[in-house]
Amino acid sequence: MLEVKVRVGKKRVLVIPKNIAEEVGIREGSIVKLSVQGKNVVIELEHDAIWLSLRGEKVAKISLKDLEETSLEEQSKHIT
Repeated sequence: MLEVKVRVGKKRVLVIPKNIAEEVGIREGSIVKLSVQGKNVVIELEHDAIWLSLRGEKVAKISLKDLEETSLEEQSKHIT
């Protein structure tokens, strides 16, 4: 387990050390979720839609034909 101490800067800015950021895949522009558990602040990496589609858990299978049909149906609801 990696563990380091960091100082909180002006405006409560935290800098994540390079070795920790690399270990969990945090890059410049990454979105992270902050939450509070008791007296602890938890930082979790949030993955974008592209990452999830390529590497995330697969929850359903759909053919391209079904996807296109559903897309057209949803789009037609918004066209007047």
